[in-house]
Amino acid sequence: MHNNDPRVVDKTEAVRQLNFEEAAELAYFGAKILHPTCVQPAKYAGIPVRLKNTMAPDAEGTIIDNVIMRGKIKAVAAKDNITAIKIKSSRMLLATGFLRKVFEIFESYQTPIDMVCTSEVGVSVSIDNQTHLHEIVNELKKYGTVTVDNDMCIICVVGDLDWSNLGFETLATDALKNIPVRMISYGGSNYNISFLIKAMDTKRALQSLSDTLF
Repeated sequence: MHNNDPRVVDKTEAVRQLNFEEAAELAYFGAKILHPTCVQPAKYAGIPVRLKNTMAPDAEGTIIDNVIMRGKIKAVAAKDNITAIKIKSSRMLLATGFLRKVFEIFESYQTPIDMVCTSEVGVSVSIDNQTHLHEIVNELKKYGTVTVDNDMCIICVVGDLDWSNLGFETLATDALKNIPVRMISYGGSNYNISFLIKAMDTKRALQSLSDTLF
């Protein structure tokens, strides 16, 4: 596994070690070499997994285990074909149960949510399945004003991103200072900070993150 997408980014490098959690985040957010759930049995049993290159069988590859390498950002991945949906409603202010009603709409149409950001009067979510987008939007309009942004991409930065590591999130945001960012998700995981951007900015964002972080 490389620290960025070698198809679009210059001078990527192989990642020699990943924690199981880091590998799962990268797999879910775009690293096609690994399925998000395929290493779970090995994780629970404490069995290391080594990814190898069939075109270069003598290469060291990437070891995935339960070891956490402190203070290090490991890799960046991108997930394409994302749609952002924002629901803005004054009824959300100091209300209980509002988010539950919103999430139940997505659940009823079996549409998973990738990212979530909330404020006092609104919530933004991202999805990668547009099959029932029209129906979902119509249901959400019962609760407030709905805005939809298509052709988006999630950029995921993975590593030891515990909140006690000062400045790590600043490095990532600084790398994207010239790119419009629609949403940021940080704090839901100790291993991931995600940015939602326009799909047309993906290559530029990945290259800038590589230049800054690695």
